[in-house]
Amino acid sequence: MKNHTRHNQTKHNPKRGGRSGARMNTQKSRAANPKHTASKPQKPQKPVKPKKPKTAAAPNSSEYAQVIQWYPGHMTKTKRRIEKDLKLVDAVAEIIDARIPVSSRNPDIARLTAGKPRVVLLNKCDMADPRLTAGWVSLLSRENVKAIPVDCKSGRGVDQFVPALRELLQDRIESYRAKGMVNPSMRVMIVGIPNVGKSTFINRVSKKTKAVSADRPGVTRGNQWFTVSKGFEMLDTPGVLWPRFDDQTVGEHLAFTGAIKSEVMDTELLAVRLIELLKALQPPEFAARYKLSADDLALPGGQVLLRIAENRGMLVAGGAADTERAAYTLLDEFRAAKLGRITLEEPK
Repeated sequence: MKNHTRHNQTKHNPKRGGRSGARMNTQKSRAANPKHTASKPQKPQKPVKPKKPKTAAAPNSSEYAQVIQWYPGHMTKTKRRIEKDLKLVDAVAEIIDARIPVSSRNPDIARLTAGKPRVVLLNKCDMADPRLTAGWVSLLSRENVKAIPVDCKSGRGVDQFVPALRELLQDRIESYRAKGMVNPSMRVMIVGIPNVGKSTFINRVSKKTKAVSADRPGVTRGNQWFTVSKGFEMLDTPGVLWPRFDDQTVGEHLAFTGAIKSEVMDTELLAVRLIELLKALQPPEFAARYKLSADDLALPGGQVLLRIAENRGMLVAGGAADTERAAYTLLDEFRAAKLGRITLEEPK
């Protein structure tokens, strides 16, 4: 009996019960403390991303179209700075991408600079369809702006910039001269989205390498003044997008041309979407470069990406096609115009 009693005492003694006792004490303290009676607020559930296909044959339905948004904090500051500095300039020069003239025009910039004389420079015209570029120049000219096709890397069309400014600001220059200012200094603000070529343009037109440029978005971070020629100064501004793309086609076009950082996107899915566009546009360089047959081009975009990897010998361990590497290659070669002079948006 003694042994049996000792056994029962040990079994029910909370001090010897370890974890059982701890749970009991915790429950009592929570019941006594009203702070612990309320249930903890549930953390909001993260949105479930659509699953990527396990194979390279990505579906072509909108179910797998990714939502592309990229608006770093410094862009909000840039927009405020542009609005503040507009009073310092006489005109605005907006640089857009000739391959995507609609998607590369920031509607916020158009609204902010509406009261200023404007020049629109269609950069990278050597990569765009020349027939469609001419159509865009004609259409933009009807908006009461001076439109000039340029290629900042080669310098094509850049020499038209200063004469266009003189023509645009002729009345203002004459007004200053009438007031006794012999060589009035005109100031122009350079604006545009990221990676559209603003810094390259400034270096070309000023004939000096002063502005920092790189083939990736988000390089310029601060405003800088540059002398263009006698009587003209330029204010460079960082590239700025708008907070939300209402039309996801705009986001995709910006991603195709490199205006959005690749780190925020699914590169393989983006490549598949580009392939679908190229299949519709049918540039001959696309099929020739990747040795794609008519039967290949009839396949869904994901399968075409698979063919591109196989035809280029892009394989991973085990001999499977490296579709990720093929996706990066496709996007890089599209951005370098190795797939032909392609414009993704037509004037209407």
